[in-house]
Amino acid sequence: MTSPTDDTASAAETDKARTGAFASRRPISRLTILRALVEVRMWWRDGVIADLDHVATIERVRGESLLTSRYIFMTAMSAGIAILGLLLSSPAVVIGAMLLSPLMNPILGTGFSLATGDADWLRRCGKALVAGSVFAILFCALIVYFSPLQTVTEEIAARTRPNLFDLLVALFSALAGSYAVIRGREGTIVGVAIATALMPPLAVVGFGLATFNWTVFGGALGLFITNLVTIGLTAALMARLYGFQSDMTHRQTRLQSMVMVAVFVSLAVPLGFSLRTIAWEANGQRIVNQEVAEAFTGRARVEQPIVNWAAEPVTIAASVFTPEFNPGADSEVAERLSQRLGRPVVVTIDQFQVGTDPGAAEQAALAQARVREAAEASERQIATLGQSVALIAGVARKDVMLDRENQTVQATAQPLAGLTLSGYRQLEQRLERTTPGWTVDLRPPLVALPEVTVSEEGLDDANTSRVALIGWAARRTGLRITLSGSESALAAVTQALGADARYIDTTTSGAGNTVTAAWSTAAGTVPD
Repeated sequence: MTSPTDDTASAAETDKARTGAFASRRPISRLTILRALVEVRMWWRDGVIADLDHVATIERVRGESLLTSRYIFMTAMSAGIAILGLLLSSPAVVIGAMLLSPLMNPILGTGFSLATGDADWLRRCGKALVAGSVFAILFCALIVYFSPLQTVTEEIAARTRPNLFDLLVALFSALAGSYAVIRGREGTIVGVAIATALMPPLAVVGFGLATFNWTVFGGALGLFITNLVTIGLTAALMARLYGFQSDMTHRQTRLQSMVMVAVFVSLAVPLGFSLRTIAWEANGQRIVNQEVAEAFTGRARVEQPIVNWAAEPVTIAASVFTPEFNPGADSEVAERLSQRLGRPVVVTIDQFQVGTDPGAAEQAALAQARVREAAEASERQIATLGQSVALIAGVARKDVMLDRENQTVQATAQPLAGLTLSGYRQLEQRLERTTPGWTVDLRPPLVALPEVTVSEEGLDDANTSRVALIGWAARRTGLRITLSGSESALAAVTQALGADARYIDTTTSGAGNTVTAAWSTAAGTVPD
């Protein structure tokens, strides 16, 4: 048996042990935290920063970030490869353009010049950036202008909707790139250039400029600016962290840091909203796929539904290959989706009955996918043609008439300052070249008609072209034109007009060899 004295001693020892354990778990004091921070700072200063050759690093970055002939040449080659890869929708070609792009160097130079407070270096980096960017945009626009391919491919569309993830990619790439430059490991820049993808957005900006697609233009420009600003500011912060000092006062340095943070926030907020919208649409697409599939048997094959989130109500179109029809599928799916999405929905499901063989639905779906791909490509081509005609004619899209059956597009052009009759015809011919198989009928305004000179040998090539232009103008407008000149000159011009002579009135005047053309005051139309 234990005595009361032993119990008392045991209890005292237990209390003492608990007190010691509590003492060992006391919160870390503020002084301890400050000492640890001071030690880390000293280690960073003496063990990391002290090993760097700041002067050599600055000179290396400065030499690679300025405007040179090599920089312009490599920018042009990178831009050309990028726009061709985007038009062909080839990721491999686009990656090749990223490898060549020299734009990362002046952006990093901008960051280091901000950190060191070198205003002259900052100005020269800015000059290189502006020159390279503008040159790349114009060079890409020139290629697209003369290219028969002017449709918005998947590779182009992917660079027109920047979001918060794009900012994070640029942030992490800038951290890696700055570290590689500071530590003398520039080989890493190749991977950074691929991750950040600076040149493809610029190429898409050029595409938007050449095709007058301002939605594409603005989205791609936003992505490029996001990458540019994020990389530049992150490089400045990294340079300052690694001890690249400036002549600025402590107050100026703190103000600069606050401005950098404010810029990051101003970029992150709208990009965050854009990411939220994209995430909501992606989740909505998954719900749509699920609900459409559940309306049919397990042997049915559902093609990817097409959802128009911008419409009100939301419109959904889907194709289903099924052994058994479901007559009430449209209303059934629409009701369930309206409840799950919280928005009114209109659903249109095209049902195609197939055999009961296990592979029948898959084979039918494959055939339908090929037909749909061809139809979508044709629709994109038609939409682009209608928009291009509207822009060139200076009218609204609704004023352009598209005849799909006869593959003809018509519009009446508005007068444009400085544009002659020949210019309107060249615009029409350019549109026809970009859309093979379609006939473009661009009705020109009633601008001045050219004069025709008939020599003793007849009409030379230049004057034959002028006669053809007069005939084209009369044919497009359907209005009569009066020709004035000597009898012999009028006979030569009328003969050259051929069938278009039915639009022509003639007035004999003088004995010269010049024929003038003017719109008839009666302005009567010629019946077909």
